[in-house]
Amino acid sequence: MTETTPPAPPVDENRLIAERREKLGALRKGGVAFPNDFRVDSFAGDLQAEYADAEKWTAEAIEAQPRRVAVAGRIVLRRIQGKVSFVQLQDGTGRIQLFIHQGTLGEPYEAFKGWDVGDIVGAEGVLMRTKTGELSVKVDALRLLTKSLRPLPDKFHGLADVEQRYRQRYVDLIVTEESRRAFALRSKTIGFIRTWLEASPRRFMEVETPMMHIIPGGAAARPFITHHNALDIDLYLRVAPELYLKRLVVGGFDRVYEINRNFRNEGVSTRHNPEFTMLELYQAYATYHDIMDITEGMIREAARNVLGTTELQWDGAAIDVGPAFRRWRMEDAVLELNPEIKPSELRDRAAMAAHAQRLGVNVKPGYGWGKLLLEIFEKTVEHTLVQPTFITDHPVEVSPLARESDSDPGITDRFELFVNGKELANGFSELNDPEDQAARFQAQVDAKDAGDDEAMHFDADYIRALEVGLPPTGGLGMGIDRLVMLLANASSIRDVLLFPYMRPEA
Repeated sequence: MTETTPPAPPVDENRLIAERREKLGALRKGGVAFPNDFRVDSFAGDLQAEYADAEKWTAEAIEAQPRRVAVAGRIVLRRIQGKVSFVQLQDGTGRIQLFIHQGTLGEPYEAFKGWDVGDIVGAEGVLMRTKTGELSVKVDALRLLTKSLRPLPDKFHGLADVEQRYRQRYVDLIVTEESRRAFALRSKTIGFIRTWLEASPRRFMEVETPMMHIIPGGAAARPFITHHNALDIDLYLRVAPELYLKRLVVGGFDRVYEINRNFRNEGVSTRHNPEFTMLELYQAYATYHDIMDITEGMIREAARNVLGTTELQWDGAAIDVGPAFRRWRMEDAVLELNPEIKPSELRDRAAMAAHAQRLGVNVKPGYGWGKLLLEIFEKTVEHTLVQPTFITDHPVEVSPLARESDSDPGITDRFELFVNGKELANGFSELNDPEDQAARFQAQVDAKDAGDDEAMHFDADYIRALEVGLPPTGGLGMGIDRLVMLLANASSIRDVLLFPYMRPEA
């Protein structure tokens, strides 16, 4: 991640801030700074929607049914024309115009003319439609509620400095409509997913599991470490809730899900943030085929509900989540895009190592044929998967928690979902054989001892839970941030995180 120290504020901005502080000082002397007794009864977006039919709600029709409203928000535009002024007021739902006439407002008009763009005001008056057809509030009472000490950017289409947008999201949300839409879409998407999962016939139950773990598990990732002073033990911020959620299935909650934060001590990129939101769900008596059905249906219905269409754009690619998603075995995908590899070589470690080296893959001594297959897939296939595609049947070597296939030793009942070359979800039929799981944990421990920082630890209590008995279960992990990136056509994960990770300012 490359970041630069933001330049010092220009002299003009310092002057403007000083002028605003002087205005605030005057308000303090008058005893009217930062009042907290204004009450809102209407919202801009609701009013605009209610009176959107301009043919029905003509100026005359509105005047014939006078409606008094109290609105509040931030001044984002204003035009002062002698005794008449026009203000664009922005609240959490949208914008509405204030029509302010000196003759109607009276003495406070002179004070209003000294207020600034960015100030937060409360206005009362009756609705009207101007000669230009704009719904407005004809203001007869106006109060300054919060004096803004820093000027907003000069242009109102957003901040030009992308880094500043992320650092000062509070400003970005004020001036950039696209940002407000993206985060409203994110909230609506998460709300829809909860409703969809809990509705019949799915009937999942939302739960919460610990964020701090004694043993990090559930994913191959490097954890963050913290310390509990009272107990004097190190703890790990969770990399995944998986092992706790499956404990709940052991306990008899057959269908559970959690939407919450995971933390992974890894690099920062357009797809990665050290903390991110995941959906994980587990369903007893389900296979990875059932979980693929759930994943596909949830994404399709989320698009229809949130956007009203299944036809999407993401990073310049036209994507349709309406048709059935392709399901493609990893070995078949590698063979199709690598004709130099013969089917008989796929599980030959030496042959796959030679092909990997030819393709420029860094081959480590501990890699078996399964890890090499995955590396070649990531090098040659992953970026080609534009339309939604489930890549299925991953090697055991790279799937320590997935159930091994009954008919194909060395392969697991696992899938990953890719859209436009990006992984959105990972799921599998869960491994519920405690002896097999213990052996795989031990293999991960050996890999960690050999230098793999992302290998898993041995979780003895989870093995004990499996010994109590985990029903046949299917599980899913889906990145909420990446799903929102797809729905919002965002090229960077930072565009869908309100407060993405940034290096501290100098």
